[in-house]
Amino acid sequence: MISRTRHQLEFIGELVSLTFQTLKASLSRPFYWLRLLEQIVELGQRSLSITIVIGFIMGLVMTLQFGYGLAKFGGTLYVPAIVSLSLIREMAPIFTSLLVAGRIGSGIAAEIGAMNVTQQIDAIRALGTSPVRVLVVPRMVAAMLTLPLLGILATFVGIIGGAIIARSEFDIAYGFYVNKVLATIQLHDVFSCYIKCMFFAFIITLFACWRGFNTKEGTRGVGEAATWVVVRSSIVILISDFFLSKALILLFD
Repeated sequence: MISRTRHQLEFIGELVSLTFQTLKASLSRPFYWLRLLEQIVELGQRSLSITIVIGFIMGLVMTLQFGYGLAKFGGTLYVPAIVSLSLIREMAPIFTSLLVAGRIGSGIAAEIGAMNVTQQIDAIRALGTSPVRVLVVPRMVAAMLTLPLLGILATFVGIIGGAIIARSEFDIAYGFYVNKVLATIQLHDVFSCYIKCMFFAFIITLFACWRGFNTKEGTRGVGEAATWVVVRSSIVILISDFFLSKALILLFD
């Protein structure tokens, strides 16, 4: 029990240390802009297709479920407001972040882990360069820039999917649907989605980079690192979402 508690405290301490090192490196020179652009393409552009698919499906399913549920009480006219608000506040940030944790988080952990077991990170240190500056900062900044945009995109695509189902299943006109969405979503809702996605991106990248730096046992360790990141970051995302939602509600509502 004592050893396990000590291990958990060491883990938290290393995460905090890596956070401060990343912050310090990101605010000082040199900054590797080309690496940042590469990571934006890798983390953002290549996640567009899966983001569009999950956003569209969320809009379809949520509109269908809420529509038939509210139809029993004659409340189908409230479907656009409920779906759009649910998407931008909760569903889009959560599902987009979980997908990114599976795709990007595991990829970062595997890439840095492979570099660690093949002693490439030691080579970076031998050249007098900080591995945090070269490997962590570009990925962290790129993830925190792209994931909020992906969350907004998922919301937009989900609203389009919802409008299609609302028109075909419940005979809700597109104009009415759009007007209700615009009347429901406020600027602070968009800001809430942005904050959540930025925090989730920070968690995913931090866990992935830390696990990559601590990967051992060759290729087997690389595979375990990828799995570890997906599981741990997903759990933290789901738990932290409750506290973020509560704080944002108190702040804006």
